[in-house]
Amino acid sequence: MSQPWQPQYNPGHQPPVPQQPPGPPQGFGAPPQSAPGPFPPQPVYPQQGPYGPQRRSGNPVGAFFLGFLASVVVSLVYSGIVYATYQDQTENTVYVLYVLHALVNGAAVGALVGLVGHRRTGAHISGAVVAALGAFFGFTNAVVFVTMDAGMYAFRNMMQADVLIPAKAWWGNGGDSWPISLLGLVVAAAAAWGIAHLVGRNRR
Repeated sequence: MSQPWQPQYNPGHQPPVPQQPPGPPQGFGAPPQSAPGPFPPQPVYPQQGPYGPQRRSGNPVGAFFLGFLASVVVSLVYSGIVYATYQDQTENTVYVLYVLHALVNGAAVGALVGLVGHRRTGAHISGAVVAALGAFFGFTNAVVFVTMDAGMYAFRNMMQADVLIPAKAWWGNGGDSWPISLLGLVVAAAAAWGIAHLVGRNRR
């Protein structure tokens, strides 16, 4: 037996609110409701290579030692040539051989520094310094060899009198040849720097 109809209490006689039809349940064709994410999207940065950042090529330490070795060898060869021929050399021949030795020393040092040091500026600078020192010591060693040829007594007297006699001979002993002495240093350093730069710029 059905219940009798009871009037609904509606104070103010407001119109009834229509009921919304039931929608389909979630997961059965209804579009999912998108919820705002808690964080804004982050920018994407480029990925690094598989081995991290690339390192600069070249070995400045190895370039220095190889350049030093080449300078020593070239200087000893030059000193040996002077020792073997000093009795037949004129003053102009001494100057020409000295400048030529500075050029060869710088070229040998520069080639090795460029091959090993590649584009490293520090390696090029060290090569220029080593080549200039090689030109200087090549001449002073030649003076020592020539003095020793006169006998150990003469060599001992030179060492006791003034150990800077070979360096003073390189400077010209107060004469007018000191510009040529400086020219040899400049030639050696410039040749080493220039050749190291030319060879090293093609290396990776």
